[in-house]
Amino acid sequence: MSDAPEYPPEDQPVGRIIAMPADTNPEGDIFGGWLLAQMDLAGATPAFELACGRCATVALDGMVFHQPVSVGDEVSIYAHVIGSGRTSIRVQVEAWKRARGQAQAASVRVTQGVFTYVAIDENRKPRPLPGKA
Repeated sequence: MSDAPEYPPEDQPVGRIIAMPADTNPEGDIFGGWLLAQMDLAGATPAFELACGRCATVALDGMVFHQPVSVGDEVSIYAHVIGSGRTSIRVQVEAWKRARGQAQAASVRVTQGVFTYVAIDENRKPRPLPGKA
């Protein structure tokens, strides 16, 4: 593991949310399932844009939790497409936190993972991505 400082991606986050007390686990940290749901929602944004429509989450690969999230932390989620097939889209999603109200505080990566989405039609069946028919 490198001691070099890490920095969030330079592009704009897909989503930003404040961790609230209702989202905690019994130990008082933010529940990992809550964070996973936020990442899934954010990752769907670039998938939806590429698919030009509805997508369904079908897989999550390589999820790693680096740091806990605390109540009041501002969580920024970054997502970008890393690949696509005929109907599927793979999206790299990262969540970064910083203490709320500290605009100059350094952000810390808390988790990352690769989400796979499939473009679906009105019958919830896989459909080809635009240009992949």
